[in-house]
Parts: sequence; C-alpha cells; structure tokens
Amino acid sequence: MLGLALFVGQAFIYNGITFNLGTLVGNYYDVASGLVPVFIVCFAVSNLLGPLLLGRLFDTVGRRPMITISYLGSAVLTVPLIWVFFTQAGGEWGFLATLVATFFLASAGASAAYLTVSEIFPMETRALAIAFFYAVGTAAGGIVGPLMFGQFIESGNRSLVAIGFGIAAVVMALGGIAELLFGVRAAQTPLEDIAKPLTAEEAS
Repeated sequence: MLGLALFVGQAFIYNGITFNLGTLVGNYYDVASGLVPVFIVCFAVSNLLGPLLLGRLFDTVGRRPMITISYLGSAVLTVPLIWVFFTQAGGEWGFLATLVATFFLASAGASAAYLTVSEIFPMETRALAIAFFYAVGTAAGGIVGPLMFGQFIESGNRSLVAIGFGIAAVVMALGGIAELLFGVRAAQTPLEDIAKPLTAEEAS
C-alpha cells in the first residue's frame, strides 16, 4: 500500500503536468511555441533543485517525516496553484512561479519514494521492488494522469483544468498520508535491520 501510494501519486502529477505543460501554457496563456522551452527548463530546474537542496534532510530529519511533509506540502501548494491558474493572477509567469514551487517540494519526496521501496524489502529483491513499483505506479498514475489532463486541457474549459490540479493534489496527499501511517523509520539504519536478508532467514 505504501509503495503503490507513493509511486502512483508521483507518476500521476509528474506525467500529467510534464507531458502537457507546453499545450497548457500555449492554450491558456498564449505562450508562443518558441518560449515554451523556457517554461520546461524552469520546471526541470525546480525538479533538480528540490532533491539537491532538501536531500540532506531526508537523511538527518528522516525519510518518513520528510516524505510526508513533501507529499502533503506539495498537495497544499496546489491550492494557490489552482487559484493563480483559475484567476490568471500574475499571468503566465505567476503560474510558472507557483508551479515551480509546487514541484520543488514534490520532486524531493518523489525521489525518496525510490529509496523507500528498495529499503523495506530484503536486499536480494531491492532492484525487483523498484522495478515493480515503478512499472505499476507508472501504469496506473502515469497513464491516467496525462490522459486526464490532456482531455481537460483540450476542452478549453479552465475550470476543468483546475479540477485536474485538485485531483492531482488529492492523489499526492494520499501518498503523504500513506507514508505517515505506514512509513518505516530508516534514516541512518543498516539495511539488514530494516528488512532481514533472505539468506539470513534461510540460515536461521
């Protein structure tokens, strides 16, 4: 449940926005196609800076509280994002600023999701665990998210797109709640103490 909630949440919001960002700013903010790469680069930089600047906190404060904060925090930041998009406050640059802030926080938690599913399973199955949850999460959230956002954007209805952001916020919030309820405290703890190796179990 924890692995699925984390991976479906991050795949839903990431793929939904990433695959449709150019169409979104073009249709609703009249951003010229030549300027769209600037928005994509700013979006990509925020996704890099999130894990880079916040990553140390996941090892010191702990992954459980930090993943919870980043997932729930990005869901909360979606509220001003919806308001800015719906009211068109600040124009395209105001929208980009709130989008960048939201994904700065979301990217740090999403990156830690990979660590979570690899460390809570025995060491012999870590790679399989990452592959499994990535595949299932992408199949569920990573397909539904882009399709939903794509349909909402093509409708030309700003309210529908705002609802899409709201749905993404709920999905991310569920990931944060799952981490809060089921997360494993693993910071600075040997992997063998988190999940006993299969070979050790066989020997005992």
